[in-house]
Amino acid sequence: MPMKHSTYSVIIVGSGIAGLYAAIKMSETMKVPDGILLITKSQLAECNSRYAQGGIVGVLPENKSDSISLHIADTIKAGCGLCDFNVVKFISENSNNAIKDLMKYGVKFDKNDKNELNFTLEGAHSVRRILHVGGDATGYGIEKELVNKVKNDPVISSNITIYEQTLATDLLVDSKNTCRGIITFNTISHEYETIYAPVTVLATGGTGQVYKYTTNPVVTTGDGLALAIRANAQIKDMEFIQFHPTALSIENDDSRFLISESVRGEGARLVNQNGEYFMDSYPQKDLSPRDVVARAIYAQFAKGNKVYLDANLINIDKFKNRFPNIYKTCLDNGIDVEHDFIPVSPAAHYCMGGIKTEVNGKTSISNLYAIGEVACTSLHGANRLASNSLLECVVSAFELVNTLSNSELHASQIIDEKIMNTIKQYSDSEFEYDSEMFNVDNLLQKLKTVMWEKVGIVRTESSLMKALSDIENIETEFKKYNKSFSKCSNLSEYELRNLIYVSKCIINFALARKESVGAHFRADSEVQKSNKDMNYAEEKTNDSKVIA
Repeated sequence: MPMKHSTYSVIIVGSGIAGLYAAIKMSETMKVPDGILLITKSQLAECNSRYAQGGIVGVLPENKSDSISLHIADTIKAGCGLCDFNVVKFISENSNNAIKDLMKYGVKFDKNDKNELNFTLEGAHSVRRILHVGGDATGYGIEKELVNKVKNDPVISSNITIYEQTLATDLLVDSKNTCRGIITFNTISHEYETIYAPVTVLATGGTGQVYKYTTNPVVTTGDGLALAIRANAQIKDMEFIQFHPTALSIENDDSRFLISESVRGEGARLVNQNGEYFMDSYPQKDLSPRDVVARAIYAQFAKGNKVYLDANLINIDKFKNRFPNIYKTCLDNGIDVEHDFIPVSPAAHYCMGGIKTEVNGKTSISNLYAIGEVACTSLHGANRLASNSLLECVVSAFELVNTLSNSELHASQIIDEKIMNTIKQYSDSEFEYDSEMFNVDNLLQKLKTVMWEKVGIVRTESSLMKALSDIENIETEFKKYNKSFSKCSNLSEYELRNLIYVSKCIINFALARKESVGAHFRADSEVQKSNKDMNYAEEKTNDSKVIA
């Protein structure tokens, strides 16, 4: 069958909070004569945002103990000074408007007995400024209301077409470095479609599935980042992968359910199997920045210790009310938080790097924008301050829409030879598949293990070089089956292709940065020795083989 061709005013790839919020604001405030196309490779509500427990930063005037200057200082300190000051300032200054706008859309942030917004504390924050929905279901609470708007608001939904079970496989970038649209693959019918638009927005989320242990859902396979790499967009800071210190660790189960940092914010503490609280030597103790806590736990593992979260310090009724999902998940796994310690270990959680963008999502490719975790605005620096990411999603999406508000977004099928060659890769009927000769899951598990063991919490040049060689071998195996490394036969193959791109990108950035800073820790770096916060790294090993 000939490939279908379509046109829209805007294409948004990804249905997390960033993508949904952008779609809503565009529909409300912009002229989109050819409509907005919202694409998700899964179901509309299945995304990384949905699983965000911790909350969203709100620097609000009613919180008298907080200020924009305090939030800026906390963000830059956590980011080890590598944050862009102007970006941090802009996002902090716009947090009040972002929170109030979400409330206008029906998001119900938790309140106290006085019907006032309930602020809580998380790691590396100097004051209580985190807002939550449903205790520990903030991402879900925000996502649910935005999905409802997109689906059921008659004005908004009339401008938005939704493609579910659809993956973007390539960007249509012409010889003038201008994005003219995308190629999509329907994961059910296996049909391709060429879609043109004057604006394309990537809001595809993170890269968590590149690691064996991750708090991220299975959909986070770096798809948007891979699209940008294939299109030669500028990428930034990919060495900075945040490992959340406290994910539920159950024997013989690779999945890692997140135990929110807010549990420590409410009083829980980290302890080893000997009952020793081992974070007391750090200035911020159990609420130190995530990279510090993750490496402290790693050091315990290197000594042969196990690590737990002592939540007995929190009143059980308060725990049940504040963390209902965590309480239930622990109980389902035979852990009674009133009496038992919660076994925890670090897991890949968030990518500080991504497609290099301005705060409005503008990339190095004309007409291509990126917002949310797939983008790198330089808000987070070397280590993301807890709960800044959801705020960044909303503020960047709003600023994107503000930037485009006066644009004439009339779709047209502008095609040159470069775009024709991209389309031709997906319309070639001579491509043959032999799935029996290609074990995707086996290669995927190899990749995830390599990344965890050699490009994880602690890295060295030798471990990174070995990882690069291992990933290139996986790529070679892939290319024995598919020489083009472009058109694939199903979703799992595309995801593996994308994770190969992402893995090599992370490794090359990690090799380029020789010093230890933030979430990027080089055990072979001389720079670390002058940093008092790195003392626990004396238990360093040649590579990151401590398995959580």
